[in-house]
Amino acid sequence: MYEEYVRNRITQLRLKKGVSEYQMSYDLGHSRGYVYNISSGKSLPPLKELFEICKYFGVSPKEFFDDGLEYPGLIHKAVEGLKNLNDADIIMILGLIGRLQP
Repeated sequence: MYEEYVRNRITQLRLKKGVSEYQMSYDLGHSRGYVYNISSGKSLPPLKELFEICKYFGVSPKEFFDDGLEYPGLIHKAVEGLKNLNDADIIMILGLIGRLQP
C-alpha cells in the first residue's frame, strides 16, 4: 500500500514539475533508469534518498505524504514566505485568501 503511494506521489510531483524520469534521475545523481525503476515498481528509494527526492521537489517529508496537497511545493514556498512577514502583512494576505475562496 505505502509502496504504491510513494511511487504514485513521485510520479505526480515529477509531472507537476515538468521533468522526465531521465532528467530527474540525472538531477539526483543516478543512472538514467533510477526513477523509472521506482515508478514501475522494480525498486523503492531508501529513506535517505526519499529525503533527497523531497528536497528535489521542494517539499518536506510531511508534505510529500499529505495526499490532500495538490501543489505541495507551492504551498511550502508560500509558508516559507509568510514566515518573513509581519503580523499586518499576514493578516492582509489572509484577507486576500478569504476573498479568493468560493
